[in-house]
Amino acid sequence: MLVQRRGGRVHGALWVLVYLIVAVAPLFVMLIEPRPSGRPFLRDFSVAIAFAGMSVIGIQFALTARIPSLKRPFGSDVVYFFHHQISAVAFGLVVLHILLLIIDDRDTLNLFRLSTAPNRARFAVAALVCFALLIVLSVLRKRLRLEYVVWRITHGLLAMAAAALAMTHMQLVGIYLGSPWKRALWAVYVAVWIGTIAYARIVRPLMMKLRPYEVESVRQERGGAWSLRLRPVGHRGAAFHPGQFAWLTVGRSAFADLEHPFSYSSSASQPGQPRFTIKALGNFTATIGGVAKGTRVYVDGPFGAFTIDRRPKAGAFVFVAGGIGITPIMSMLESMRDRGDRRDCCLVYAARDVNSMTFLEELRALEQEIPLRLLLVPMEPPTGWTGLQGRISAEILEKAVRESQRDGGAEIFLCGPPKMMDAVEGILVQIGIPQRCIHTERFNLA
Repeated sequence: MLVQRRGGRVHGALWVLVYLIVAVAPLFVMLIEPRPSGRPFLRDFSVAIAFAGMSVIGIQFALTARIPSLKRPFGSDVVYFFHHQISAVAFGLVVLHILLLIIDDRDTLNLFRLSTAPNRARFAVAALVCFALLIVLSVLRKRLRLEYVVWRITHGLLAMAAAALAMTHMQLVGIYLGSPWKRALWAVYVAVWIGTIAYARIVRPLMMKLRPYEVESVRQERGGAWSLRLRPVGHRGAAFHPGQFAWLTVGRSAFADLEHPFSYSSSASQPGQPRFTIKALGNFTATIGGVAKGTRVYVDGPFGAFTIDRRPKAGAFVFVAGGIGITPIMSMLESMRDRGDRRDCCLVYAARDVNSMTFLEELRALEQEIPLRLLLVPMEPPTGWTGLQGRISAEILEKAVRESQRDGGAEIFLCGPPKMMDAVEGILVQIGIPQRCIHTERFNLA
């Protein structure tokens, strides 16, 4: 997802600069006197690699703390994608640190014999194991059928354990932390890490607790989905942009680590009546239909850059939805209706069959209220169906884009199952749509 507005670009560039400075600062601090003398270059270089890896690991806490100003320029899915990729880089730096030490001195292998190894080595091995487990469980979560909430709690605990163990290892080695400046730098890093954890685990839950919601209604939708309509308790609700999402904690304490991300499916013009439409797919979502009216709900959000509000100069919109991916697009379409936005828009909506198309009746009504062209693409069309069918093809997308381009440059918004999104995004690029005009929303957090 691209940062296109000038303010967003500047804001994003500043955050990138801050990231680079924080990541490389430990390397420059190593040069401050006193420096260990008489040590081979390879050993010093390996420590520099480890310091860089450690600073990157620490930044990960900030990336996942849901700091609005950090995520706003890029979008949450981009930040989480970067978090996933840079975690592998950080782990690679830690492993490279160990390999360089072994190359420099084969006796380093003896430090893995924990029964005789010094404590500094034991903490290092324990940190490495925690880090490795963290990555393995994230990559294989679905294959291992690890429930999302269990993974999320385990992920957080392993991350904190790995960072704490690694810092203890650094302190016990001590050679490269011999000056007050060096110790002060890492003390600041640790303070920031603790601060971001406290913000995510204490401050944000307290803010949510002060602004609770209640379930006003539960409505069954097509496609095995349920819509929760919420009512703010003691406040007016939170303003959001159409297409954004929030984390919901339903029927639990605001401090419970049992929250899940869902898109707003209602108009942004009605922040006091937010609606979230959720498909029954997992352990938590399968219980949505049984949520009672009046149940307390805590909402952490809004987040995300998947919104037409970031493209005010667009002449038209082409929306491509698959299955429950219709929810953020429904929010955008209803907001256009309520705002009197008369820009042309086309929705290509794919699902297994017509009965699986959530909001079908509402979408057909919107055709009469705004300049919307609705292209339904069922995989299994009903008897006598004369419309489009099968998979979304280049021909379908070319038709949708070509007709929308008549009113100026069209922006494409895509949301749906990962495989469908990958295929459609590839087709859009093949038919000549610039990548900057393609905007996606993905929720593969692990």
